Amino acid sequence: MRPVIERFGLWVAAVACMLALLSGCADNSIPVEPFVATDITGADFARDFRLVDHYGKTRTLSDFKGKAVLIFFGYTNCPDVCLTTLSGLAMVQKRLGSDAGRVQVLFVTLDPARDTPEKLAKFVTYFHKDFLALYGDESAIAGTAKEFKVTYAKHDSGSAAGYLLDHSAGVYGFDTQGRLRVLINHDAELVSILHDVKLLLGEKP
Repeated sequence: MRPVIERFGLWVAAVACMLALLSGCADNSIPVEPFVATDITGADFARDFRLVDHYGKTRTLSDFKGKAVLIFFGYTNCPDVCLTTLSGLAMVQKRLGSDAGRVQVLFVTLDPARDTPEKLAKFVTYFHKDFLALYGDESAIAGTAKEFKVTYAKHDSGSAAGYLLDHSAGVYGFDTQGRLRVLINHDAELVSILHDVKLLLGEKP
């Protein structure tokens, strides 16, 4: 009977060693701590874009691999949510300190008819010098918005300012491997956004 018990003990030890080795090979790049915002890891949308930045360079998501990417859709004539969202993201960059260079904020215009590259450049860099604005023609913007499940529609403002855009207002967060991970509400608290961005960077908040 004793040899059987000894063999069983050896088998348990072998299995334990195997599990330890497998755990060491696991992908540790995906944080185990949960996001505060909505976790959309594995979503089959927001896979990529092909737009032009305010410097005139064509950009895709792969250009920013190695950085956490935060993408927000809006327009420069936006009277409220775009201003507060970009202000909040600028504050996040400030709080990140030396890690700010590992995060890229992208602002995609939904109003290409009025948002010229010059206007976009002035708008986004007002909030942070490293923010990038992206634009394209009406078709490119519509296609990108559809890919990201962003909705928008014009309506008359009743003023000399012209039309306004009603649009969805979430911030899409990608990790340093270019994987869509989280959807952050535009009015999320600063501490919550900072927590989630650090997770995107693969750091412990």
